Amino acid sequence: MSMNEKKCCCEGTIDERIKKVDEVIEEIKDVKGGLIPLLHGIQSIYGYLPEEILQYVSEELDIPMSEIYGVASFYHFFSLEPKGKHVIKVCMGTACYVKGGQTILNRISQDLKVAVGNTTEDGLFTLEATRCVGACGLAPVISVDDKVYSKVRLDDITEILNEYMEGES
Repeated sequence: MSMNEKKCCCEGTIDERIKKVDEVIEEIKDVKGGLIPLLHGIQSIYGYLPEEILQYVSEELDIPMSEIYGVASFYHFFSLEPKGKHVIKVCMGTACYVKGGQTILNRISQDLKVAVGNTTEDGLFTLEATRCVGACGLAPVISVDDKVYSKVRLDDITEILNEYMEGES
């Protein structure tokens, strides 16, 4: 039975995104080593890897859940939890750390009232500490979605956060 014929607990009704998942499965089902591209495809559809969808993939492709979960949890770019609308990443590489990265991370966490690795209650932001982003000369660095902020100071944080909060008003 196709997931299209079932209810999807992610939404409580038939989920149109399942059709996209089926398309991705169809593309990679005969590709050796296709699990990583499949997981990328699912994450691009849902924003994370819902357990129900991983179970569906397991059944459709006869791949043990332990293998799927092992790959999904090993690679840092996969998320098993929903992310906020905006993902804030604070570089914690050596240069950024030395130039105040931890203080910036702490301030953002305090201002948003969210622990590192979690999402705000309103679902607007996910806060992450990340490894070196390769912009050491611009330290400290944070990114929000695809926008990079360099030489960030504590005074900049409110303005940066407001830029994204105001877009939601």
